[in-house]
Amino acid sequence: MALSFPLSSTVPTPEHRIPEVVRHTAVYHPSVWGDYFLKYSEDTKKVDAWAKRVEELKEEVKRIMSEAKGSVQELQLIDDLQRLEVAYHFEKEIDEALHRICGVYATVDYDDLHAVALRFRLLRQEGYNVSSDVFTKFKDDQGHFKASLTSDVKGMLSLYEAAYLSTHGEDILDEAIVFTTGHLKSLMAHLDHPLATQVHHALELPLRKRIQRLEARYYISVYDDDVAPRDVLLELAKLDFNVVQSLHRKEIKEISRWWKDIDVARKLPYARDRIVEVYFWTLSVYFEPQYSRGRIVMTKMIGLFSIMDDTYDAYGTLEELEPFTEAIERWDAEAMDQMPEFMKVCFQALLETVLKIEGLLTQEERSYRIPYLKEVVKELARAYLVEAQWFNSGYVPTLKEYLRIALLTSGYPALTLVSFVGMGEIATKEAFEWTRNEPKLIRAASFISRIVDDIQSGKFEQTRGHVASAVQCYMNENGASEQEARDKFREMITMAWKDINQECLRPTSIPMPLLMRVINLTNVIETLYMHEDGYTNSSGATKVKITTVLIKPISV
Repeated sequence: MALSFPLSSTVPTPEHRIPEVVRHTAVYHPSVWGDYFLKYSEDTKKVDAWAKRVEELKEEVKRIMSEAKGSVQELQLIDDLQRLEVAYHFEKEIDEALHRICGVYATVDYDDLHAVALRFRLLRQEGYNVSSDVFTKFKDDQGHFKASLTSDVKGMLSLYEAAYLSTHGEDILDEAIVFTTGHLKSLMAHLDHPLATQVHHALELPLRKRIQRLEARYYISVYDDDVAPRDVLLELAKLDFNVVQSLHRKEIKEISRWWKDIDVARKLPYARDRIVEVYFWTLSVYFEPQYSRGRIVMTKMIGLFSIMDDTYDAYGTLEELEPFTEAIERWDAEAMDQMPEFMKVCFQALLETVLKIEGLLTQEERSYRIPYLKEVVKELARAYLVEAQWFNSGYVPTLKEYLRIALLTSGYPALTLVSFVGMGEIATKEAFEWTRNEPKLIRAASFISRIVDDIQSGKFEQTRGHVASAVQCYMNENGASEQEARDKFREMITMAWKDINQECLRPTSIPMPLLMRVINLTNVIETLYMHEDGYTNSSGATKVKITTVLIKPISV
């Protein structure tokens, strides 16, 4: 954008001309939601009736769980509760059941592949370090999976899902992925519609990498095809989905009002106007009602991080970004006087939002979390500035140099900590210290986030000018083709997932509910960036996903 000259009777000479400010902007589509959520109103009587019925159904489910104790049906019931997204109502019962199931396996011999694989997956998901040797019995004398298993589609599908919880050195699970993937693909054309749909769904992305809330919506439709219309679990899942959805819509209404007050669309037109998409991101990290404050806090902070990202990426000049970063380092409101208007808007929103969060936490004697929050904001700004300096100088770093900064600018170290800020007592000071010590779990999640993002959005970003991506760094350093770089990174992503699975095995550094925030963050990237940058380009598949979760209630 060129700076205008004041009217004058003389033309300024070249040495007195004000230099033109070059800003690299991308053409982002406007918000696809407009004021939809600001206008939202709820039929409270209907929601209250649903909630009352949910409480009645919960007691019926507890009775069913008690009757299924000690049977294979108990495994299937736990899986159904988890995939229907109502397991949070029965945490105590499920924890006790899994503890018992883990202990009694030595005296219970399951010959059914589905039962063995389901038990393995359910226990691994909760951090139980059960051995993958349980699958050895399904191999032949030559060490291959038995050919007879190919007629058991349900068993192969369960083995496929279980194998994605593998850790390093578990070759049998790597072999299981190859075996099941190949045969399920070849069998899909010969399966009837419901089963073929389930197989296609799993092969597109395994359960371990899926967004739970979306998976619940899908699984309710699958479950609806398989059971009687008044099945207790199905009725509970539908009603609970609608009750929780009504809470989510109230939250996004509040957040949309905050976003509109900042006036991002008008005052920061270079930034992505994506607050609904940000809320969906946060919702995918924790959907449960008890995490309402966490969602609101996290959505606001991610929204501000997104603005910072777009400011540093290209729009701000180096001469503007360096003092901007210094102001963030000092957390100095007076520094706004020297900033261009667009930076004032960003900085003021940042200071005011953190101040309000601090006020809420102080009331609960949890204000110790604020210094951690401020520090990750500062760390993120410093890392964004390094990338801006690389871009402005045309420097292409080595892959090691790049990742040292890019894992920070992925946002995931910051987002992990931010996800803890609005949580309850489980997020202790020790948990915040854990996030600051660069744990392998967060490094692995950050790596997956950065690489998937670079692969899917790299070419678009380069059209407006952007720091070199991981793919370009690898190609430059190794003389590799783009395809070779992508293949290498996909192998590395597989290894990073093994790191994640390993770090979630008991005993864990911090409680499993906190570790799940990191896993769920990773699943957002795997899902939204499966085929494209679904955050930046949110008018297609991402809009459909959000509509499914936040717009359409389920018919009951």
